[in-house]
Amino acid sequence: MRAADLTEAREVAAAALTLDAPQAAALVGYLSRPPAERQWTALATDDGVVLASMGQGDTGHVDLLAVHPSAQGRGQGRALVRAAEEWLRAQGARQARFAGNPPCYAWPGIDVRYTAAACLAENLGYERYQVAWNMTADLGADLSVTADLARLEQAGVRVVAAGAEREPVAVFVREHWNDNWAWEAANASGLHYAERDGQILGFAAWGARPGWFGPTGTAPQARGLGVGRVLLRRCLADLRASGQDDAEIGWVGPLRFYSRAVGARVERVFWLYRRELA
Repeated sequence: MRAADLTEAREVAAAALTLDAPQAAALVGYLSRPPAERQWTALATDDGVVLASMGQGDTGHVDLLAVHPSAQGRGQGRALVRAAEEWLRAQGARQARFAGNPPCYAWPGIDVRYTAAACLAENLGYERYQVAWNMTADLGADLSVTADLARLEQAGVRVVAAGAEREPVAVFVREHWNDNWAWEAANASGLHYAERDGQILGFAAWGARPGWFGPTGTAPQARGLGVGRVLLRRCLADLRASGQDDAEIGWVGPLRFYSRAVGARVERVFWLYRRELA
């Protein structure tokens, strides 16, 4: 086992992560640029790579595991996971998870269609403890917001695309939600927010995780105005302009909101796994 060369790791990921092929190489780069305080590593065999990181407290995460299709079935995945666990133990981890490590993560867990990865996790003694899901929005659908913007303007609300200065939005997100969402908002490819009389009311981000929408939220005093729907559609229009035909809405909570706002559908399901480290 050796430290991974990230160029080589991108090539392996692009070949192995068939369900995420358009973003696979970008995910390796993304995971290598987490918050400054995060401990992380990338380890490799000749034909495989694993990225791991420390999360909160004594919890460690296997963030990405990929073995080139030509080398699968030879035990490299098992060796990579064991090497990641050894590294996590050295950092003080008492538990390892195949689960997203917010705010910088590739997936909520193991996509159920990556059957070999789920089988490997279970064979290595990991227990399934939670289920998460993504929704998919068709970017060819109607994403217009003209009438909504006019209505919001009458209520004194403006919807703004954030530029390079994102700290006020990050402060708002941190105050109403958490540090993880604030980091994602600050580091997203695109960010929109709503404000009235200089007070931020809601936000939505895209590209914090390559190719995905989220996070998003509306302050309690602004709920019911339709701010969230406009912010969502603005972000999805950006993703369409970037060349995507559809967009994943990651680690979804309110299914009904996304279904009604843009006709999104549940399409990816993830199993989250964990194992105590002796």
